[in-house]
Amino acid sequence: MPHLNIHQRIALCLSTRGAFVAVALALLLSACGGKEQAGAPPGAGMPPPEVGVLTVKPGDVGLVTELPGRLEASRVAQVRARAAGIVEERLFREGSDVKAGQPLFRIDPAVYAAAVASAQAAQARAEANLGQAAALAERYKPLVEANAVSKQEYSVALAAQKQAEADVAASRAAVQTAKINLGYASVTAPISGRIGRALVTEGALVGQGEATPLALIQQINPLYVNFTQSAGEILSLRRALADGKLKRAGTNGALVHVVLEDGTEYPNPGRLLFSDLTVDPSSGQITLRAEVPNPNGSLLPGLYVRVRVEQAQAGNAVLLPQQAVTRSAQGDTVMVVGADGKVSPRPVKIGGEQGGQWVVLEGLKSGEQVMVDGFQKLRPGAPVKAVPWQPVPAPGAAPASASASAPASAAAVK
Repeated sequence: MPHLNIHQRIALCLSTRGAFVAVALALLLSACGGKEQAGAPPGAGMPPPEVGVLTVKPGDVGLVTELPGRLEASRVAQVRARAAGIVEERLFREGSDVKAGQPLFRIDPAVYAAAVASAQAAQARAEANLGQAAALAERYKPLVEANAVSKQEYSVALAAQKQAEADVAASRAAVQTAKINLGYASVTAPISGRIGRALVTEGALVGQGEATPLALIQQINPLYVNFTQSAGEILSLRRALADGKLKRAGTNGALVHVVLEDGTEYPNPGRLLFSDLTVDPSSGQITLRAEVPNPNGSLLPGLYVRVRVEQAQAGNAVLLPQQAVTRSAQGDTVMVVGADGKVSPRPVKIGGEQGGQWVVLEGLKSGEQVMVDGFQKLRPGAPVKAVPWQPVPAPGAAPASASASAPASAAAVK
């Protein structure tokens, strides 16, 4: 090689490297073109995509129904004035808790105290007359035996004694009645509970002709929650229980969970008490009632709530996240990953929703793997790699991905 200067050497190196790159690129393109011509599917050399799956483990799952309802006090009593007079004093604080028998109002008792004194005086007079009549009859008894007095006089003395005894009994009843009326002057709480505002003030004239309402007491621990359910649903549930398809939720009644207006669940579960015997003809609904403990008084009567009631349990059922199920008018389906890694649709029967998950009653067997996410990675005829599914930490992300990915999975398999 002749002697070259530095500029000539650089040019020669660049031309040699460019030729090498061109040759390598041509070989690569020819290899790819050969594969495509051979009919190999695109991405055949790539590893199978990973999809999240859940392994089916059937068991007993409660069938939860969510229904609208309203809270109601378990006991309600109106405080009324049973004695006529002027209200002298209110003895309670409005909105406080009161006990049964606690004084609430005091009505002027002067008239009733005088009536008690008069009845007691009449009783004393009747008892004095009884003593005199009894003494006379006792004195006549030996005399009539000795024929010192006639039998008629003795009979009159005995009758007078009996009449005096009746007068004493009547006077005692009159005293008791007068004391009861005097007791009505002190208005007490008929039940324990929370009392509302006073309906009258001091100085008001009450009890004239009718029992004047004074206040309202409501017992709010426990509370009742009244809700309605379709008569058809209840009849279907009863038939399923009778046929053995479902099991009863519990021996002490179905558990009831109250959901407040803001979506939070009340921590103390209640117990279903009964369902009404008649159906509302205008709505076709049956009224049900549950009892909910309310020790802190955080729930108030009249509050609108949602009621989640577990009325029965399904045996051999499966809980699946909602994004794993595609629901349509043609039916509900899930994607099952087989032992060969192939994905296939499977029709299932949904029995309801529980805690953001679908209750699958039929269509799946123990040990099968149901696809939960990764639907966008599916390719027709291509196998997948099943990995355990992990829930998305962020709340609200799962429903969005479910609505987008479920239709895509059905389209990909078809």
